[in-house]
Amino acid sequence: MKNKIKITGIFVIAVLFAFTSCINDLDTVPLDKDVVTSENVYANPDNYKNVLAKLYAGLALSGQEGPAGANDLSGLDEGFGQYLRAYWYAQELTTDEAVVAWNDGNLRDYQEMDWGSNNEFIANMYYRVFYQISLTNEFIRETTPAKLDERGIDGTIRSEIELYRYEARFLRALSYWHAIDMFANVPFVTEADIVGSFFPEQTNRNDLFAYVEQELLDIEPNLTAPGEVEYGRADQAAVWTLLAKLYLNAEVYISQPKYTECLTYCNKILNAGYSLEPEYQHLFMADNHRSNEIIFPITQDGNNTKTYGGVTFIIRAAVSDHMDPDKFGIDGGWAGTRVTKEFVGKFLDLETLKNARIPYKSAVEYPVIYVPGGYQAASGYSEGDWAPDAAPNLASVNSDNNYEGYIWFADANSEYKFTEGPNWDVNWGDDNADGTLEANGANLVAPETGMYKINVNLNDMLYTSVKTDWGLIGDATAGGWDNSTPMEFDAERKVWTVVAELGSGAFKFRANDGWDINLGDNDTDGILDYGGADIPVDEPGKYKIELYLGTPDYTYTMEQFSSDSRGMFHTDGQTLEIEDMFEFTNGYAVTKWKNITSDGNIGSDIEYVDTDFPLFRLADVYLMYAEAVLRGGTGGDEATALGYINMLRERAYGDENGNIASGDLTLDFIIDERARELYWEGQRRTDLIRFGLFSGGDYLWSWKGAVKEGRSIDAKFDIFPIPAADVIANTNLTQNPGY
Repeated sequence: MKNKIKITGIFVIAVLFAFTSCINDLDTVPLDKDVVTSENVYANPDNYKNVLAKLYAGLALSGQEGPAGANDLSGLDEGFGQYLRAYWYAQELTTDEAVVAWNDGNLRDYQEMDWGSNNEFIANMYYRVFYQISLTNEFIRETTPAKLDERGIDGTIRSEIELYRYEARFLRALSYWHAIDMFANVPFVTEADIVGSFFPEQTNRNDLFAYVEQELLDIEPNLTAPGEVEYGRADQAAVWTLLAKLYLNAEVYISQPKYTECLTYCNKILNAGYSLEPEYQHLFMADNHRSNEIIFPITQDGNNTKTYGGVTFIIRAAVSDHMDPDKFGIDGGWAGTRVTKEFVGKFLDLETLKNARIPYKSAVEYPVIYVPGGYQAASGYSEGDWAPDAAPNLASVNSDNNYEGYIWFADANSEYKFTEGPNWDVNWGDDNADGTLEANGANLVAPETGMYKINVNLNDMLYTSVKTDWGLIGDATAGGWDNSTPMEFDAERKVWTVVAELGSGAFKFRANDGWDINLGDNDTDGILDYGGADIPVDEPGKYKIELYLGTPDYTYTMEQFSSDSRGMFHTDGQTLEIEDMFEFTNGYAVTKWKNITSDGNIGSDIEYVDTDFPLFRLADVYLMYAEAVLRGGTGGDEATALGYINMLRERAYGDENGNIASGDLTLDFIIDERARELYWEGQRRTDLIRFGLFSGGDYLWSWKGAVKEGRSIDAKFDIFPIPAADVIANTNLTQNPGY
C-alpha cells in the first residue's frame, strides 16, 4: 500500500530564522557570505524538501547535530528536551501507565501530579510545541504563490512545493492540537503575522479548536491519497485521523459532542486500505515501517536520527542490565520506566495475583562443596571451565556432610569433580565409576544433556547423579493425579517453567513422571520440601509456574497468567507493588518496544534505535469508532464496533478465547481496552481526561497525588499551566485557572 521509504537524517539547512529578535532592520544583508539566510535557502528549489524534512525531524530530533551539541532550544538537557520524549512524559508519567526511577529536577511532579507553572519539563513541552509551530509558519510564509513567482519557480517542482506547504500546515495543526489538549488557552501565531519582535495575542480553546478544524478541512483535499507519498510524510489518512481525534475529544475541548463527525473520519480511514499487523509485537520493532497498520509515524533511524529522546528513550529507559539489554537490541539500559500495579490489573486480576505469587526465597547459607568441570562455560555458569571459585555448589541443609543440588549440563558427556572449597586443595573423583569417591580421583561424567540431581555423602564417600525432567501433578492440573503436565527448562535462567490452566484443587512438582522425587510446600512459604504438602489452588485460571532448583532452598513462583499477548511485562526481579518510585525493581518492567526486527536481527545501531513511533495507527481508529458509537454518534453501529474490537482481541489472544459479547461492549470496557492496546503510545492522559478519570478520586492509582495509595486531585490538573516565564514576559497572556 505504501512506498516504504523512511525520511531520515538531520537537515541543517533548516529554519534558523523562525524566532525573531529585537533587531528592527530585518532586511540587513549579512557581512559573512557564508551565513545562511532565508533568501539564499529558498532561492534553490532543491532546498525546499530539505527544509520540509527539518519540519518532520522537529518531532524526532532535538537539534541540528544529534544527539547533542546544537540544541534547537536552550535550557533543558537535549535528550530530555526532545519533542516526542517531552510528549511521552506529559502523556504517560501523569497516569497509571508509567513511573520513572529518575529524580531529575521537577520530573517527579508529573507522576505525583502536583506540578506548578515553574516546572521545567512542562515548559519544555510548551516551547517545543511553539518552536515547531514557528518553523512551520516560516516555511508556509516562504512558499506562498507570490514568493514562488518571485523566485521564478514553476513546473513540476512548484507542484511538489505546493504539496510540501500543505504538509507543513498539517504539522502545524498537529502541534496546535497538542496545545489545545495540554495547555488550552495559548498564544496564537500564523504565517500571516509579521516577522519581528512582538507579543502574540492569546487565543482560547474554542477558537483554537475551530482554527485547527478548518485548517485540516482545507488541507484534506490537497494532500495525497493514503499510501501515495513517502513513508513518514502526512497524507489524507493522517488528516482524517487527526480530525477523528479532535472530534472524539471535542466534549472536553469545547463542551460540544462531535461523535458523529468522529465517525465520519473513522469511516474514511477504515475504507482506505489499512490492515491490522498480524503480530502485535511487530508494531514496536525495528522494522515496523513495513507495517500496513501505521497511518502516521515519527520515524527513527539508528544511523541518521541520533537522539536520546524518541523511541531510543522509550526502549532504553524501560530496560535495566538485569533484563539483558541484548534482547532489546541495545548496548545498555537506563533503568527508568515501569508500570503501576493498577495498569497490570488491566491484564491480570490483582487480588488473585497477590494471593498466588509466592516470593522467591534467596538461598540459605548452608555448608557447601563445589562442582567444577568442563561444562561451566557451555552451561552458562562462568566464563571459563574447571574453575572451583565460579562453579555451582551443593549444600548440606542439615550440616551433616550430606550435600545436594541440581546442576545443568548443556552437553552430553560433560566431566566434573567435587572440591571442598573454591580451590583444588581437596578434591574428589571416582576412579572406578562405581559411585565411590576417591581423593584426587578420576573425572565424573554426565552422560546426557540435562539437569541432574546430585547427592554427595562425605561420611561414606558416596555420590549419586540422576537426570531429572520436571512436571506438575495433581487434581488442579489437566492430567489429575495420574499424568504429569510437563515443564520446560529455560537453560539461560536455569528455571523450569510452564503456563497451565489450573482448576480448584492442588498440585505438586515431580521428576521423571514418578514419585521417587517429588516436591511440595509444607508451610506455603515458597520453600519446597521432598514429599511435602500439596500446593493449593484457590482460584481457577491460567498460571505461570516456575520451579527454581540449583542449591537449596528450592523455591517456586506461581502467578496468574494472561493470554493477552499485549501484556508484555518483565517480572523476574521486579515487585508488583511500588514502595519506592525511584527504585527500578519496584513495579513491573515493560518489554513492548525493541530495537530488534521481526525476524530477530538487531537494528542498525545498538545505541540509537530504528524503531518508529506509530503516532496514528489503525487499531486506535477501531477503538475510536467503537467509543464514538457508544457515545451516541451516528454513522456507525454497535455490531460493527464489536467486530472491530474482537479483531483486536483475536490478534492479542491468538484465537477467539478473548472475544467479548455485545453486552460487554461498554465505555468502561473501552477505556481499559485502550490501555491494553495503546499503552506507552502517548494516549493515556488524554483518554483518562475524556472519561473523567484523570483528576478527582473516581480512579486512583499508585502515587497519584504523591500518595502511595493514590488520592483525589484538583480538576485544574486536567490542563497544564502556561510557563510562568512566558506569562511574565508576555502581558497578553493570562495563566490557566488554578495556577
